[in-house]
Amino acid sequence: MEAGRFAEILGADFYTGVPDSQLKGLCNYLMDRYGTDSRHHVIAANEGNCVALAAGYYLAAGKVPVVYMQNSGEGNAVNPIASLTNGKVYAVPMIFVIGWRGEPGVHDEPQHIFQGQITEKLLEVMDIDSAVVDKGTTEEELIAVMAGFENSLRKGRSVAFVVRKGALTFGGAVEYTNKYRIRREEIIRQIAETAGQDPVICTTGKASRELFEIRKENGQNHGTDFLTVGSMGHSSSIALGIAVQKPERKVWCIDGDGAAIMHMGAMAVIGSAAPGNLVHIVINNEAHETVGGMPTAARTLDFKAVAEACGYTYTAVAENMEELQEELRRAKENRKLTFLEVKCAIGAREDLGRPDTSPLENRDEFMRFLM
Repeated sequence: MEAGRFAEILGADFYTGVPDSQLKGLCNYLMDRYGTDSRHHVIAANEGNCVALAAGYYLAAGKVPVVYMQNSGEGNAVNPIASLTNGKVYAVPMIFVIGWRGEPGVHDEPQHIFQGQITEKLLEVMDIDSAVVDKGTTEEELIAVMAGFENSLRKGRSVAFVVRKGALTFGGAVEYTNKYRIRREEIIRQIAETAGQDPVICTTGKASRELFEIRKENGQNHGTDFLTVGSMGHSSSIALGIAVQKPERKVWCIDGDGAAIMHMGAMAVIGSAAPGNLVHIVINNEAHETVGGMPTAARTLDFKAVAEACGYTYTAVAENMEELQEELRRAKENRKLTFLEVKCAIGAREDLGRPDTSPLENRDEFMRFLM
């Protein structure tokens, strides 16, 4: 179904969400129509943020908002759904549009398998009526489902559309670019070279895929790296947990701007703990690139100032290869809690592969390396 027609049938004029590749058609439609006009469309930090923001819209406008997300984000949304918008609390209705990664019977990455199995069950437990949208769903069927949902929405209950791969399309062209020139893969290559035999914790998405391929290309052991294939936004906390237990080891965290923003409170905890052996690197391309390229709030965010305010001892920004190499050398040598933001271009190789080892194999090999 064409995303514009899908949106028209939903009948809302306010959308907030976290981008998902399954919902790329809808995301591109929203960017084409609204961009980031906050009166109609807000790309939020995380899915719980979306629910609260949508609740604020409902309280102010008296109209039902739409919240979009990948199903992995249901976990972030549980708290405000259960304790804020539920009918036993404030009864704030909203329409959820959820990309169904890891759908049972459909091949997907390991981090999506369990979440895919419980996607519909979670909605049921949270008292949210749901319907599945796939390539074969007609406009008439969608209109009928929305008509059935109206009674729930009037009673202050939320509803959800669980969207299968390829169900929503957008025929227009939306280009996501920025002004930076260094490619993420080259940044990660430099980090890996500088880190040497130090442990590296890498954020989810294309960054982990690139790190895996760099090690493979160099004939290196993968045991030095922990690839955070799921749980977006938590790599820095994993790195902190390792750094405080292994104070004699330099620990490197490769993070992304969208991931760092998703759970930015982690930076305050890291700054408070102040491990002198931790290097936290945010590769900032101002985009949710792995799931399509929609912008993050990093376009207006000073990461360096945030890190300083959180208590990081040394902070820096690199915008070219020379600055990157110098800052990595400094990070390797010093014994200070270090934060480095690297400005990065949007884009990755078309032939970028995926890890050919399982998460359990990665865990075991990495733990052996740390011990």
